[in-house]
Amino acid sequence: MTAHTALDDRARRRSIGFINWAHFLDHYVILIFPTVVIGLEAVYGRSYGDLLILSTAAFTAFGLFALPSGWLADKWSRRNMIAVYFFGTGACCALVAASDSFETLAVALFGVGLFAAIYHPVGTPMMIDAAVTRGRTVAFNGICGNIGVSIASGCTAVIVSALGWRFAFLIPAAVFVVSGLAYLRFTPNDGGRRVVQAPDQDVPLSKPLTIAVVIMFLLLAFWVGLVFNALTIMLPKLVEQRVADISLAKAGALATAVFLCGGMAQFAMGRAVERVVPHLVMSLIAAIQVLGILLALYTTGWWLLPSLALAVAAIYGQVTVNDIVLARYTPPAWRGRIYAIRFFLIFTMAGPAAWGIGWLYERGGFQVVLGVGAWVAVIGALNTFVISMLVTGVENRRKAQRREAERAQGLAQPAE
Repeated sequence: MTAHTALDDRARRRSIGFINWAHFLDHYVILIFPTVVIGLEAVYGRSYGDLLILSTAAFTAFGLFALPSGWLADKWSRRNMIAVYFFGTGACCALVAASDSFETLAVALFGVGLFAAIYHPVGTPMMIDAAVTRGRTVAFNGICGNIGVSIASGCTAVIVSALGWRFAFLIPAAVFVVSGLAYLRFTPNDGGRRVVQAPDQDVPLSKPLTIAVVIMFLLLAFWVGLVFNALTIMLPKLVEQRVADISLAKAGALATAVFLCGGMAQFAMGRAVERVVPHLVMSLIAAIQVLGILLALYTTGWWLLPSLALAVAAIYGQVTVNDIVLARYTPPAWRGRIYAIRFFLIFTMAGPAAWGIGWLYERGGFQVVLGVGAWVAVIGALNTFVISMLVTGVENRRKAQRREAERAQGLAQPAE
């Protein structure tokens, strides 16, 4: 290995390391407020529902600004956009901590969502370009984001209990700014980028069937986004309210444990799709998701935790499997745009989910929230089953053609 090649390889590895760290922070920061809001009820004298609606702007911005962020990065600089992500998100976190009114709090939260929206449409293409072993690199990057989701509740609860709610935003603000400075210091240019073409593993579909599958997947992103964001947002409060009398710190720790079940499910799903046709795994996991939400609807106390663990594992697993299935049945030339729209739909649903939780909670508590969530999950499962039906015939024909080719090859072999 030449000195120049070694330098490029180190630059590539540093770039991937920062992108993974940015993914972790991105999912962590967007979930600080759903835990902090539990303690703010006493501070502001407002209900959980009223306070949670404040975060609607942040979650909406998180999805809404994904598309323009990707466009701006292509026109300007991906590296610089990631720097803007670090510094902008950190500044807005500090503004949240300094807010003393509902109006400034809402504006600051909107800013957090706006700058946090930069990561996915900018960081993901950077990570894919820099990857040499793309599969493992992409998988680890996804795990980094899910760890951020998993520990956000627990870490935030500990900080709030020990130092107060403002430090739950001040500490991440400092981390973001320091990360931005380190990023500019150690990735001074775009050197080390290397585009690696992934193997084409698409299943050929007719154009009408391809369009139908893509449309159904984008519709599925709407339902998945609602359920994923709703359960992620309300889980800390749900645990705090329905489990036996526990402190905020314990509620956050238990929520973190439940979220970690989702991370483990992603490992399991990655192995499952290597052994079973992916669209069948997708259908099974969608059914398990419905079961988990229904169990959470009718359980309380410590029995609530395994129910939530099952629901979260299914939701996280479904996101992973859906990505694999979507890549399997869409042409490579379409993937970038389709994934961009899919991210946009999933993350944009966080805003309506936050608003809907607050609105429904005020009218019937979590019993109503979970009931509506179960119906949304059922619709999503039916959407999944339709996709499976559309591609089952194609998969069966592929198997038949493979058996026919193997039979013909066997007949063509000369006798011993």
